[in-house]
Amino acid sequence: MGLPWLEVMSSTAMAAPAAAAPATPTRMAFVFFANGAIMPDWRPKGSGADFELSKTLQPLAPVKDDCLFLSGLTHDKARANGDGGGDHARNSASFLTASQPRKTGGADIFVGTSVDQVAAAKLGSQTHLPSLEIGIEAGRKAGVCDSGYSCAYQSNISWKSPNQPMAKEIRPKLAFERLFGTSVTDVKKRQERDFYRTSILDLVSDDAKRLQGKLGVTDRQKLDEYFTSVREIEQRIGRETPKKNVVPPDFEVPEGVPAEISSHIQLMYDVLLLAFQTDTTRVATYMLADGGSNKTYSNLDVKGAHHQLSHHRDDADKVASLQKIDQYLVTEFSRFVQKMKSIPEGEGTLLDNCMILYGSGISDANRHHHHDLPIVVAGKGSGTITTGRHLEYEKETPMANLYLSMLDRVGCPVETFGDSTGRLTNLA
Repeated sequence: MGLPWLEVMSSTAMAAPAAAAPATPTRMAFVFFANGAIMPDWRPKGSGADFELSKTLQPLAPVKDDCLFLSGLTHDKARANGDGGGDHARNSASFLTASQPRKTGGADIFVGTSVDQVAAAKLGSQTHLPSLEIGIEAGRKAGVCDSGYSCAYQSNISWKSPNQPMAKEIRPKLAFERLFGTSVTDVKKRQERDFYRTSILDLVSDDAKRLQGKLGVTDRQKLDEYFTSVREIEQRIGRETPKKNVVPPDFEVPEGVPAEISSHIQLMYDVLLLAFQTDTTRVATYMLADGGSNKTYSNLDVKGAHHQLSHHRDDADKVASLQKIDQYLVTEFSRFVQKMKSIPEGEGTLLDNCMILYGSGISDANRHHHHDLPIVVAGKGSGTITTGRHLEYEKETPMANLYLSMLDRVGCPVETFGDSTGRLTNLA
């Protein structure tokens, strides 16, 4: 079981004065939301450090100085470029690949390797998991979903190779098991294992007690807080498991997916937080919805489904409903960022040593625009990013330029990526 960063892990605490203190790792994650945003309510007012958060971004006020707000970035490969309709499939497929997906509904899918997997190929050997892929919607793995495009394009943003998507986990329990245990697919065996292994912490409690006896006051408190957070997630996952009702024998019973959207989103964010806190992985992707998602948000008292609402044709009621969804998703992201900021690590916080990109491959979904995308980067990238600013880039600046710069900061430099034209300037 991985541990958070402790003071005792420093070289001086380990009685090795000749060695330099080990640097904390830099992690990066990509959080994708579907159907773009109501851009007049998204775009910050002002530029540089002298700017104001917009209505939609207001929930990020507590961490405004820990975020970088970017305007002007473009995903040209999400556009048709001669391929006709299918913007939602292209939007998700190109989001992290910056490549044009082949228009096909068959098995010959082809798009490009995603930025997260470029990093995972190099960093993966240093952690238990090379990368973590999580989401909220399962999506379809085969068939045609959008104007002749394979469902694989809409359901995935992480691609290990141009024709191999990385399947995401939407069940909190199984995502949790990826971090701390071995998944058991057989239901009977899993129930038997869960009976005997009532908690991961029970298995390591004796070791934890011995370790705590060797730690200082600060480390003991940090370890106790960490174990408490792990235990809390276990308990919440247990509470969120659907009750077993009588169903037809051929009906596939969903397992571990909370019925309430907020609980689902928050649980998956907390799994991502633990993955980075324990250094179980340094690369992750999180899809809050599939490309072109028609999910409903009844918790917001919004009438209508997301994708249908996104083609609002300037209807004031639909625009207001969409803005409410946009702001709600930003609120959940802010909750996650604030939790990361609350966790000490090294000389700063866990958030300081991360780059968490939050965004979409569509700006105005009503018109299927793929320029001036809604993008936020939270975290200082281990001191390589100056946050608390709104940066405005020239029209048609490739999103891939940002990815090149992020790869540099995790120690995985490449000369080009997707349709990049160079590194993004002014991040530091």
